[in-house]
Order: sequence, then structure tokens, then C-alpha cells
Amino acid sequence: MAERKKTSESLTPLELRIMQVLWEHGPANVQSVQERLQDRLDGSPALAYTTIQTMLNVLHRKKKVRRTLRGRAYQYEASVTHEAASGYAVKDMLDRMFGGSVEMLLMNLVKSRQLDPKKLARISRQLAQEEEKQQKEKEQKGKKEKSHD
Repeated sequence: MAERKKTSESLTPLELRIMQVLWEHGPANVQSVQERLQDRLDGSPALAYTTIQTMLNVLHRKKKVRRTLRGRAYQYEASVTHEAASGYAVKDMLDRMFGGSVEMLLMNLVKSRQLDPKKLARISRQLAQEEEKQQKEKEQKGKKEKSHD
């Protein structure tokens, strides 16, 4: 069986941990990222400076971070939002595990008791609110376009 080639959209577990540091704390150099990662490791051995540097360079090649030279060190900043990265991860998992079927995913959550009627009702309310918000935005956009005519 042929192995599926990872796309540049995918984040490995370590890349994700590094991105989480950048999303939470903003731009940082390699040393700052290393220190903040160590704070999260709960007693695990520290990752080497060169490991963090290599991973930030990989993220830069993948266009997930931008870097700016500050003195002698690069400052790294997330160029992809958490929302965009999580959206891709969910879509990727949905495609790989459930053939793109949201219904199969939801039924799996129900069967595994991770989604109960209470949570489902709350999600339904949130969905209705989001649809209402999007409708209002669409109407406002339409009004703006008409006023420019």
C-alpha cells in the first residue's frame, strides 16, 4: 500500500506545539520558543535549541511562520491563524477517517458518548446563531454594494 505524502498544510505534533507558543505569545526568537515549550513539557527532557531552530525553519518553508532578522537572531511570527490550522486539521481528519462525511463523524461521537443530547442542543443553538450572524453580514455587504452603485 502506498503511503500518503503529507501536505505542507499538515502540522506534526511538535510543529503544532511550536505554533501554539507563537499563537499564545506572539513573535519570538528560538530561545524564547524553547523556554516556553519547556514550561509546557511537565518534566519531560528539554528540546535542544537546534531542534527548535530546525522546526521553525521547516515551518518557515511551509509558510506557517514568517521570520524577521532582529540583530543576530530571527524573530518568528505565525503567518497562519489557529482557526485556519485547526480548520485544515479537522478537514484532513474528516477526509481520512470518515471519507469526508460529517454525519459519520457525528455518529461516531454519539456512539463513543462524546456527544450527548445536551451538547447537541447547545451546538444547534450555536449553529443557528452563526447562521444568523452570517446572514446579517451578507445583508450588510449587499447594502454597501448598492450604495456604491
